[in-house]
Amino acid sequence: MGGNEQPQPASTGAEPGRAQSLGDLVYSPTYAATDSRDQTATLFGQTMWLVALAAGCFALGCYAGRNLTAGWSIVWFIAGFGCLIAMRFTVRSQSRGASIGLLVGVGLFLGLAMGPAVAYYSAASPSAVWKAAGATGLFIAGFGSAGYASRRDLSALGRISFFALIGLIIFGIVLIFVHIPGADLMFSILGLVIFAGLTMFDFQRLRRTQGLDAAPFIAASIFLDALNVFLFFLRIFGGGRE
Repeated sequence: MGGNEQPQPASTGAEPGRAQSLGDLVYSPTYAATDSRDQTATLFGQTMWLVALAAGCFALGCYAGRNLTAGWSIVWFIAGFGCLIAMRFTVRSQSRGASIGLLVGVGLFLGLAMGPAVAYYSAASPSAVWKAAGATGLFIAGFGSAGYASRRDLSALGRISFFALIGLIIFGIVLIFVHIPGADLMFSILGLVIFAGLTMFDFQRLRRTQGLDAAPFIAASIFLDALNVFLFFLRIFGGGRE
């Protein structure tokens, strides 16, 4: 009777504390889903703030480097991409502070590298800079929202866009030596198509990633998407000025 009685399972309406004390409920899908949504929202907010931080550092770098020579621009390009490569290791080691510091370096150094080009466009066609900035904002917001909301796995799109980007780089090298009528506009349009795919993929990755330590690296990816889109629009609105 008393010693052989089997414990009754907790009802679905039992309090969380009672369920845990009885050991009847060790996992709650409802609570897990809520925690997952909260973490995703937190990751999104932190990532967007970091993107804004990188963009602000880029703008500061552009202003500070507006009078640099071509040689120094190359040096700062190398430094910026060196920071980007180093971020892979700091993210893996979950060193969040170091990752954020490297993200600041990416934005600042690439800004220094692009300072002379942006200054040239600002002097030759100021409206082109503002049009490119506005178009970039709409582009990232539109394709980013589409990628973030998509329930379809965009991994294949990300891979295709990455290899297409390599092809575009090779095409750009060819254009240095071979003159093709209208190639500059074609190059910019193809670049926008490719980065539409990369932007969608990066924003979907932002929604699917759970670890908050990945925020700086995802922010760097989105920042580079926006930077390249800005440069392509700048070439279009600026009439392909070199």
